[in-house]
Amino acid sequence: MTNEQILAACRSNWGYRGVAEADMREMLDELSAHLEDAEAAGRTAQDVVGPDVRAFAAAWARERAPFTHRALRTTAMACFILGMLPLLTFLIRRTTVLDVRADQLAFWTAVGAVTVAWELRRGTMRMRHQWLLSLVVGLPVLILVKWLAGEKVLFTLPLWVAPLLLLPGLPYIYVDMRARRHAKNGSAEAC
Repeated sequence: MTNEQILAACRSNWGYRGVAEADMREMLDELSAHLEDAEAAGRTAQDVVGPDVRAFAAAWARERAPFTHRALRTTAMACFILGMLPLLTFLIRRTTVLDVRADQLAFWTAVGAVTVAWELRRGTMRMRHQWLLSLVVGLPVLILVKWLAGEKVLFTLPLWVAPLLLLPGLPYIYVDMRARRHAKNGSAEAC
């Protein structure tokens, strides 16, 4: 395999495993430097990564982004999404209090569970696929719970809860946006 193929395989594997964009960029730079040093010393890329590139990438991803970190990031991002939805509802309805029914709660819980499971499994959110899967799971749950529980209001949600749910996800969003901007600037400078 060429150095470019190894870097592409590692990038794909790390994206699948949920390594943050900023960490991935750093890891790719470090691996690229190791590969170039090995090449300059007369060694092969296989001497650096071993016979199985996927196993190498997986081991490094586990070391750099352990499950607890991915779970924390995923939970923060799920809170962010679950905070955006009521915030948009507050803005559309121009109200400071929302009535929450059992069917709505069940729907958003199903969507949140699918989002978290997808994020932990895949590592990145491909919004089209993730939202489609969420709707396929969430809509039957919504219909079933509405049929079983009816229109009874469980509780009211004040406006201040939505921004509170947004807070845990903001640092992750900021870091991802900076990493994307850095990657764009780096690719623009390479051209």
